Amino acid sequence: MSNDGVRKRGAPPNPATVRPVANPMDQRVLTLNERILNDIFNIYTDKDVGLVKLGKLVGIELPYPRRKVTVMILGNHSAGKSSFINWYIEETILKTGVAIETQGFAFVTSGKKRDTLKGPATLQLYPHLKQLQEMQGVLDYLTTEVSTSRSRKFNLVAFVDTPGLVDGDMNYPFDVNETLLWLGNMADLVFVFFDPMGQALCKRTLNILESLWSPYSEKIRLYLAKADEAGSETDRQKVLMQIVQELCKRPGLNRTGFDMPTIYLPDASGKPSRCANQITDVCDEIEKVIEQTVQNSLNNLERDANLVKERVSVSLALDAEARKRNFRRNIRRLVFNVLGFILPFLLFTVLVIAETSAEGMRKHIGPGGDLVYHFCKPLAILWSAVPKSYHLHIVIGIVCLSAACLMIPRCFPTEKVVANRELTNLKLAMNVLEDNLNRKKTMYSEYLRQSVAESDFIE
Repeated sequence: MSNDGVRKRGAPPNPATVRPVANPMDQRVLTLNERILNDIFNIYTDKDVGLVKLGKLVGIELPYPRRKVTVMILGNHSAGKSSFINWYIEETILKTGVAIETQGFAFVTSGKKRDTLKGPATLQLYPHLKQLQEMQGVLDYLTTEVSTSRSRKFNLVAFVDTPGLVDGDMNYPFDVNETLLWLGNMADLVFVFFDPMGQALCKRTLNILESLWSPYSEKIRLYLAKADEAGSETDRQKVLMQIVQELCKRPGLNRTGFDMPTIYLPDASGKPSRCANQITDVCDEIEKVIEQTVQNSLNNLERDANLVKERVSVSLALDAEARKRNFRRNIRRLVFNVLGFILPFLLFTVLVIAETSAEGMRKHIGPGGDLVYHFCKPLAILWSAVPKSYHLHIVIGIVCLSAACLMIPRCFPTEKVVANRELTNLKLAMNVLEDNLNRKKTMYSEYLRQSVAESDFIE
């Protein structure tokens, strides 16, 4: 028997015999859409030159982009919401059953390892959900299930599994209507599952659907879930007609043409069914929203970068103008300050020269005495020509004029300008923003090339 495959104690393992770790997240290859959304997220959130930080420099609050689309699923209890999520990610991560298994809100997302996050950790992971903590009781019933699944487009999707809705005396520990309406606003897609087994006409489900329909009808999709359990084709048509009739009774829904595909989870045994299964259309809807989200994210990046760039340009231009005005004001202030000090000095010098000679000036001042004497002598002669009765008036006038020259600069206050450090950051921001716009063009080109023929593509 060969010992080639046997490793001696203390010897290093043979790489050929080591079994690789399943789904190594740190080595996996990102899809183009995933990489684009990640790059856009990093452009916004970089701690040094992120677009959000640059926006704050000029007073613009930019929302953080999302790296995944959010799909909320609502319906009555036992409508197959949790089962659909388990099927989509090909992992039993949520409890399913006839009983009310989901009593809170469960976010299901992909990650590096299987984990369950409670309310506070969920808000840390999803900062845009922080308003939920203001809704009484919701935080205690908020969780996130992290799965390592890479099935379908799950790496770009975050599902929201909602509580099963029932009528009657069922009391929720939070305002379920308010929370669902808020999440409906936040979600990119809202799937409403109707159960054909007697619960499709749940009034609470219909009430919430009516409230959501008016503002968010473009992202709501209706499905008859578990359609294979509805009996014959005639029975399914009756259920669909009953649901549509009930929906049309609602004032907010009676002007709408409803499309309600029938879906059910494929039987693992491969047993054929006469019921048409349009569950692949559900996956297609998710993929469409992903593609639209990528396009919207690229468009938003360009819009936000141009908005911040324009505001930075205006700030730099205004600061440059303010610095020019400050320079001119400083020149004026310097001139008036110099006059304010020179006038009394000249007056004193003239008075001294009028009473002394050139030799006396040399004696008191030194070699420069001659220059001062000859420069101020004409003023001294002029001073001597003025009658002495006016000397006091002239002195008072010069003193007042000097005081006025020293006071006038206060009428030229310095405008506030951007601090040098912040000015450096703004100039750096212009380069960063230009780079972000170039990166956006590159990412858009890569995105289009995966769909458009090279011959049709124009740079």
